[in-house]
Amino acid sequence: MATIILFAPLLGALICGFGWRFIGEVAAQWVATGLLFLICLLSWIVFLSFDPFAHEGGYYTVQVMRWIESGSLATDWAIRMDRLTAIMLVVITTVSALVHLYSFGYMAHDANFDEEKESYRPRFFAYLSFFTFAMLMLVTADNLVQMFFGWEGVGLASYLLIGFYFRKPSANAAAIKAFIVNRVGDFGFALGILALFLLVDSVNFTDIFAAAPALAETEIHFLWTNWNAAELVAFLLFVGAMGKSAQLFLHTWLPDAMEGPTPVSALIHAATMVTAGVFLVCRMSPVMEFAPATTTFIVVIGASTAFFAATVGLVQNDIKRVIAYSTCSQLGYMFVAAGVGVYSVAMFHLFTHAFFKAMLFLGAGSIIHGMHHEQDMRNYGGLKDKMPYTFWAMMIGTLAITGVGIPLLYIGFPVGFAGFVSKDAIIESAYAGGT
Repeated sequence: MATIILFAPLLGALICGFGWRFIGEVAAQWVATGLLFLICLLSWIVFLSFDPFAHEGGYYTVQVMRWIESGSLATDWAIRMDRLTAIMLVVITTVSALVHLYSFGYMAHDANFDEEKESYRPRFFAYLSFFTFAMLMLVTADNLVQMFFGWEGVGLASYLLIGFYFRKPSANAAAIKAFIVNRVGDFGFALGILALFLLVDSVNFTDIFAAAPALAETEIHFLWTNWNAAELVAFLLFVGAMGKSAQLFLHTWLPDAMEGPTPVSALIHAATMVTAGVFLVCRMSPVMEFAPATTTFIVVIGASTAFFAATVGLVQNDIKRVIAYSTCSQLGYMFVAAGVGVYSVAMFHLFTHAFFKAMLFLGAGSIIHGMHHEQDMRNYGGLKDKMPYTFWAMMIGTLAITGVGIPLLYIGFPVGFAGFVSKDAIIESAYAGGT
């Protein structure tokens, strides 16, 4: 089942990219979308039926093949299935399936292409499916090399989708900017992988986690000074996470990524790409726990990003840029939770954020479509009567991201929208971590 979940989007991408000439555009799109809904169903089955106590160590692996073998480096392409992976599978496949379905209507007509001479829809669906496959490869990885391939695949797919309107200079510039800024973070991630291999002589997560206590007691010479090995590795890995998750100083690519079609924005901001950095920190939590200075740095960067991005978002007029800056801010919340050591709460907010952020972006796409591609909110008004379903969808998403709710602690649980429950848990955890 795990193998089907991983490779079905790749099959859909190949059918849309190369097979549409034989089966037709519409059939290729339906095949890709149908495969996504199939793996969405399978992901929910895996998530609801997964029992960590039934497996030694709380996880099991599915070996696909021996992948790389060179000297002491032996890397399998294997699927690591644990609770963290199960959560990410649900988020990625559910949002991606809905984005595929939404794209049928959104991409039916596009003024950027000559519909009589160009077949742009199969290419778009192929990119979406490949994006999903790359993200699934990242989250199911059993070692850092496999994760890095998925990590770079996500970067490539984002470049292709952000620059989908290749005749627009602004779209090309945004795609190149996203690609280059992410390479800065990826350099840190690659250095972290190399450092771990030199120190542990393995890139498998099981070996790295077992060696984490020893890393905390090891010093290595780097850049003319001595560093604690655990601190250095954790810091380098977080630099990679900063680039993918658009944290302060490496955040500039994310608002410009709005140049792509709106379904792309929903996929990048909700289920793929930006969540990869948070996932990386949570996946490497056994190493992070032995790096207190780095986790403090993560909290500072996360809190600064949350405040800075929310403030900048207040003065934007473009509806998609407002939501983009809110993504930066929400990711900052997740890193604060991870930095204070409550990785489960960080993943909880990632889970809730994925769904209300996808709702906001798809709702924004509906508004932009209805307003004849006008994105300046100053030109909007009276849309509640014209687009009631979109209005209520946006209202629910706004209340969720705002964190509207009532604590009601005297009955034992809070009552409110999803964002309230997960944000409240982050604030409570941060307060508890400092007292």
